[in-house]
Amino acid sequence: MPKSILLLEDSEIVREAAVLSLESAGYQVTAVSSIDELEENADPSKADLILLDVEVAQLFGDDVGMVLRKVRGITRPIWLYSSKPDKELAERVADAGLDGFISKSDGLEVLVERVRQILGDAD
Repeated sequence: MPKSILLLEDSEIVREAAVLSLESAGYQVTAVSSIDELEENADPSKADLILLDVEVAQLFGDDVGMVLRKVRGITRPIWLYSSKPDKELAERVADAGLDGFISKSDGLEVLVERVRQILGDAD
C-alpha cells in the first residue's frame, strides 16, 4: 500500500502540481485547500506525512501544525511547504514544534526527493 500524504495548499496550481508530482512518485495524496476542507475531508492521524502551506486563509500552516501536534497529539511528521525565506521557515518550525520545511522555490523534484527522505523511501 502506498504511503499517504496530506497536503494543505490553497493555491490551486501549486496544489495540482504537487499532487501530480507526488502521485507520479507513487504516493497517495489527499489535498485540501482550506482549514474547513481539512476538518471535513481529511484525517491527519492517518497520513504518513503532513505538508502544510504557511499562508492559507483563516490560519497559518504552522499554527495548524502546532494544533495537530500539541492538541490532537499527531506524531506523524509535519512539515511546512512554503515559499517564505528559509530563515523564517526555520523559526516557524521551531516555534510550532514541527519537523522541518520544504521550500517551494526548490522545485517539484526537490519536493519529491525530500518526501522520499522523510518517509524512508530514498534510494
